[in-house]
Amino acid sequence: MSATPEQAQGRVEGRLSPFAVFLAIGGVYVAQSVIGGVTFTALPAVLRERNLPLDEIGLIYLAVLPWAIKFLWAPAVERYRLPSYGRNRSRIIVLAGGLISAAGLAMAGMVGLGSITLLLACLIVVAFAAATVDIACDGYAVEVLSEEHYGWGNAAQVGGAYLGAALGSGLFLILVEQLDWTPSVLLMAFLIVLLGLFFVVQAGAREVPRQRDHVPSLRDALGRGGVRSGILLAVVYVAAQKWGQAMLGPFLVDSGVDLATIGMINGLGGLCIGFAGAFVGGALVRRWGAFPVMIAGVVLQALAYGAFAVLAFSGAGASTAVIVVLALASSSGIMAFSFVALYAQFMGLADPRQGGVDFTLFQCADALTGMLGGVGAGWLAQHFGHSACFAVSGVVAVAALPVMLALHARFARPAPDQAAGVSGVAPLSLTAGSGHTEPQPGTPGSR
Repeated sequence: MSATPEQAQGRVEGRLSPFAVFLAIGGVYVAQSVIGGVTFTALPAVLRERNLPLDEIGLIYLAVLPWAIKFLWAPAVERYRLPSYGRNRSRIIVLAGGLISAAGLAMAGMVGLGSITLLLACLIVVAFAAATVDIACDGYAVEVLSEEHYGWGNAAQVGGAYLGAALGSGLFLILVEQLDWTPSVLLMAFLIVLLGLFFVVQAGAREVPRQRDHVPSLRDALGRGGVRSGILLAVVYVAAQKWGQAMLGPFLVDSGVDLATIGMINGLGGLCIGFAGAFVGGALVRRWGAFPVMIAGVVLQALAYGAFAVLAFSGAGASTAVIVVLALASSSGIMAFSFVALYAQFMGLADPRQGGVDFTLFQCADALTGMLGGVGAGWLAQHFGHSACFAVSGVVAVAALPVMLALHARFARPAPDQAAGVSGVAPLSLTAGSGHTEPQPGTPGSR
């Protein structure tokens, strides 16, 4: 997709090299994924080891709510970040949000695991701050990178996501095993502050005051067919891919896998398998286009959920090695492989004059769908067992296939305003690879 001349005016070119932008936003994305890893992957496993019921563990996914509704304050954030005249304020938002996130996480460490209500309250504060930082960082990336350098942005996103996941859900679990909850969380809070420092220093480099005529708004975003199509696609695809992932950590614990091993799975194993899956997915998108890769990803995930259902049903007869290998394939390999196509499309659909608003809408659809699935998965697993939870997740993935095919046919017929070029955004293409095929996993914080 090529930006229109009017949209191209929204880009800030020549201030920083793409590599400097990569390092700046990469640190923020790592920090965001550390928070997501601690909250949505490591914490459920820790709580399950302490014998909390699965339906209570599922409530942790309510912390996704700020990520799901951040579109409500995204326009205000973008208007503050990009004033009608003046310097870009991205680093102010990232600095303030990062400090609040670290403080909230530290408070969660001090509260401990005795009260799920207080713990959840702390994590929701962290999520609000982190979601606001994410709006600013995504908007900054869309704004400062020209289309030919979108790959840098996607590379920072996927690299940051997997490295952050390795730290937040891998290293963190190992630390909990050795140091217990409170000191481990405090270390993660300190790490979040460190990771945001490079963005704070670099984001304002050679920034000069400039005039901006466009006023970011939800109405502008939702008035474009490409944005509406991207939102619908996100809902369908995330339901197919993520709903069964919510109970994967507790399932591993119930299968006899200790926290240190789960930490290794989420850490080094997830990092290596995730990068491999992203590389393969990116290469296939470039060669065959996004839609075949997306279909293949859903089929593979449906098969993985079916296998988990069988293993959960077999109980003690399930091999730990088989479960671990399948968990790595599902949570890292297939997810990375699949989300290459989805998030490459999202960056291309975002208007650089309000990238934080447009990209936020896609991420909110992702987060809201994942949150509902997480809570529902916890309820299913608690009342009907892990096998039922994974079986239903597999059925959802299979059911998504005909919906995706229908969407594909719909996207192939551009809306009248898109065909006439009124919106300035090309129709969402699911058949051709974009010029920026590096992936971004779809977790809040997922992220």
